[in-house]
Amino acid sequence: MGKPYILHMITPAKNLSPFDVNMALDAGWDNAIGYTNVEKDEVQALVQDAIFSRGPSGAKRSGLFLGGRDMHMAMDMMEIVQESMVPPFQVSCFADPSGAFTTAAGMVASVEHALNEKHDTDLKDKTVIVMGGTGPVGSTAAVLAAKAGAEVSILGRKKDKSQRVAAMCTEYGADLTGIKGEANDMIDGIVQMADVVLACAAAGVQVINEDHIKSADNLKVAADVNAVPPSGIYGLDLMGACEPIKGSKNAFGIGALAIGNVKYQTQHRMLQEMHDRDEPIYLHFERAFEIAREVVKE
Repeated sequence: MGKPYILHMITPAKNLSPFDVNMALDAGWDNAIGYTNVEKDEVQALVQDAIFSRGPSGAKRSGLFLGGRDMHMAMDMMEIVQESMVPPFQVSCFADPSGAFTTAAGMVASVEHALNEKHDTDLKDKTVIVMGGTGPVGSTAAVLAAKAGAEVSILGRKKDKSQRVAAMCTEYGADLTGIKGEANDMIDGIVQMADVVLACAAAGVQVINEDHIKSADNLKVAADVNAVPPSGIYGLDLMGACEPIKGSKNAFGIGALAIGNVKYQTQHRMLQEMHDRDEPIYLHFERAFEIAREVVKE
């Protein structure tokens, strides 16, 4: 009998996500072991304890998962993980803080698919606004949309924070066409120019109201990850995969449950991919977006 498949789940947060634990076990991992309140300078020791204790063959049945609530912290930890490997003692790693990478991937892939299906276009040169863009899902969605060629504005309660987050997001790809930060009170003017609206704000808060929808003449697709009433975007069907938005001239909406379905399948496949591969792989939002694009076409 072979050694069990062990997933070491590292998070800087107080608690490990039960959602991620369930996903890991359902994807075929035998054990999911949590390490909480982990700081960056502790990651290397944890990684090397994991890789040296089972030998090269056992390392193939080991993996790492990075959680937390911060996109940038997760990517920093991923870099430390890769630097900590000592061939042939190597394991795979998957970063998905608060599910943000797979959720954002599902959101942007769904929007991209809707643009193609309903408007025969894509994200290139489109004006995209991200409400709640300073959080992990919003900032990741901003990066993915920008890497697909869009001009992106991150909106948050404070302009200076939005600008700081936007500046940090531009670190993740030389081909970024642009990410800028604005305050929420600029929405009335900005929404009129938007081709795409991504709502990633706090649950139960409507950030795009009826007047915004009616004035958004260029709006083509809007998506919301908030499943708690009211919808983050007025007129959006929670379960709608690509339904007309009430009050809009020609825009289609993607609801939280439709995005959640793509997110779930994406995370499941990434956990399985790490489980099944003999060679080490390092998975984050870029691989999540590739898989989400496959899922929405099925």
